[in-house]
Amino acid sequence: MNVLDHIPVSFDVDEVMRCAGLSGLRDELENDAGELVDTARRLANPKAIYDVCYIEGKTEDSVTIGSGQFTSRVLRINIDGVERVFPYIATCGTELDQLSEDASDILLRYCLDVIKEMTLGTAVTHLQAHLESTYALGQVSRMNPGSLGEWPINQQKQLFAIFGDVEELIGVQLTDSFLMIPTKSVSGIIFPTEVIFQSCQLCPREVCRSRGAPYDPALANKYGILTSA
Repeated sequence: MNVLDHIPVSFDVDEVMRCAGLSGLRDELENDAGELVDTARRLANPKAIYDVCYIEGKTEDSVTIGSGQFTSRVLRINIDGVERVFPYIATCGTELDQLSEDASDILLRYCLDVIKEMTLGTAVTHLQAHLESTYALGQVSRMNPGSLGEWPINQQKQLFAIFGDVEELIGVQLTDSFLMIPTKSVSGIIFPTEVIFQSCQLCPREVCRSRGAPYDPALANKYGILTSA
């Protein structure tokens, strides 16, 4: 397995305010927001861990990766013909989580939440670029347990088992309810693909700040997914 740390981050107060939808309060929050962004940028230490795994077995709606069996028809279809995949966990880092505990103003706490989300995005982008260049993957997609009802969040447990003591390695804990701490963390599987796939394409929820692609009912039908808004 491989740990990626010392991942560079870059954001400024204008970018944070814009992503938070608070540009109209720029003057009112300028000093406090600027100080928060400077502190967050100094402390931010996003990390990621990944492993190179081979497909050990498949059924109609499950796949065995390493020692773990993952039940998901969508995942099974997406990696059909793929021999090698890359389980991963990425996080904004515990440093920003500690800063959250110290923030008292509700708007600044929200700004910090946006910063953590941006920092997690940086970690995932860095990881994906690393995998593409190191393993000559070409185009890749990724899936995450819990992003679709068809791949339940409790399968985080199998993913974490691949890495052993994840908290020791990158500071991420898995709770009994299969959520991660820090909350701005993500686990999943990256795989090479000819056609880019995003779980958002199979999700009909209309209001979602994290949506990365429009819902595609024809694609959902192709995967045999029954969805409801």
